Amino acid sequence: MKRLLILSALAMFGSACGIKRVPLDVLEKLPYEAKIELLEAENDLALAVDRLDEARNEVTRARDLIRRGKDRLSAAKDEVGAAADQTSREVAELAVTEADKRVEYLRAKQRVNVREEELAAQNFTCAQARYEVSRLAAARKAKLEGSESLDPARFDEQLKGCEADYAALKEKTKETSAEAETMRVDWDTARAALAKKTFDARASPFVE
Repeated sequence: MKRLLILSALAMFGSACGIKRVPLDVLEKLPYEAKIELLEAENDLALAVDRLDEARNEVTRARDLIRRGKDRLSAAKDEVGAAADQTSREVAELAVTEADKRVEYLRAKQRVNVREEELAAQNFTCAQARYEVSRLAAARKAKLEGSESLDPARFDEQLKGCEADYAALKEKTKETSAEAETMRVDWDTARAALAKKTFDARASPFVE
């Protein structure tokens, strides 16, 4: 059942470009004992699929938050024009600043989400590469016909290359996260100013 789910996920997300695979005709006669040894690699692949799926969902959810944040900013700007007195105008202007900083943060957070999606996709590619290393090792151990012509070094090399790319992308993700954190602090400051002016009446939570 798990193998079927993995195959379905591979079809859904697409196989990584350039991943060298062990031909299926080599694996046709893989003994049961060898298949058991592949369970860890299959679990790794299944987790990578889940992580990629969740990363993509997070990007979608963030789009909705940005849309709502922009609506909030528009409404706050309308408040400024409708303010009947100086105090109301000051509150409205603080609300505009808070809403603007909110949108800036949400956009920065979305950049992090996109990076996380890229990272999850790369992790998925590495999981596939790791899976192929395990499958080749199992095939060669079982001395299956055709496995002797496949060079393990090439499979190991593609895995190392994938992991190096993953490490580089992870560093970029850290940089993007640091930028988003700066935006979050700016938004918190604006939100605190609005809350103070309205005696916490306008201290709205992030998720409304």
